[in-house]
Amino acid sequence: MGVYSSIREDIRSVFERDPAASSLAMVLLCYPGLHALWFYRANHWLWRHNFHLLARCLSQVARLVTGIEIHPAARIGRRLFIDHGFGVVIGETAVVGNDVTLYQGVTLGGTGKEKGKRHPTLRDGVFIGNNANVLGNITIGEHSRVGAGSVVLRDVPPDSTVVGVPAHIIYREGKRVLITDPHDVKDPLSDALIALSDRVQQLEIRVECVDGVLMHRIPGSDAAGILSTEDREREEYRSEQSESSEYVSMGEGI
Repeated sequence: MGVYSSIREDIRSVFERDPAASSLAMVLLCYPGLHALWFYRANHWLWRHNFHLLARCLSQVARLVTGIEIHPAARIGRRLFIDHGFGVVIGETAVVGNDVTLYQGVTLGGTGKEKGKRHPTLRDGVFIGNNANVLGNITIGEHSRVGAGSVVLRDVPPDSTVVGVPAHIIYREGKRVLITDPHDVKDPLSDALIALSDRVQQLEIRVECVDGVLMHRIPGSDAAGILSTEDREREEYRSEQSESSEYVSMGEGI
């Protein structure tokens, strides 16, 4: 595809995905995401032709102008739409497919100092909400959505919606996904929840055993009968003590 055809396609994608785009002049002058994308394409051409230093320097100029940092070595497909865009960071080995939408504050970053592929891959039609972080060499499947403020550390299947820190799936192929096992939520509190759940189960077993022993020792009785017997004995004891002394309180408020 030629340069002018690509520019026209980028402009058309803005009109299709942003209802606030009301005129061509507004899109050309007031959309930093579009400017950053055009800067990137020139810088990417320089990077591929081994003008690495020049490409990096111009990418820093683009960051100062637009507030968006795209490494010139990243691979970006057609019709990328960066809405608002301030604070967006796309790392060196990131791969972005066609028709992807990114909002402000999105980071496609790495998780360490390892070499090679260390940034995420976004398949076609992916939507990333504002201030979301997609970290590491993971893949976001086609037409998946990442909720605002989420931190994605694992692969996301196609046609899924993920939210949370770290992110977990709540919708897949249009159907709600219910989490019934604490192991499915890989957050810092999951181990504590699992331990608490195990402890509750142990206590329930002990209570059932105690109830079974009481029922065995008092044939024909039930829990309500046991409690009423205890209440009656307590009242009888208080009555006896109150008759023997006029000055000593025997804990009437208990």
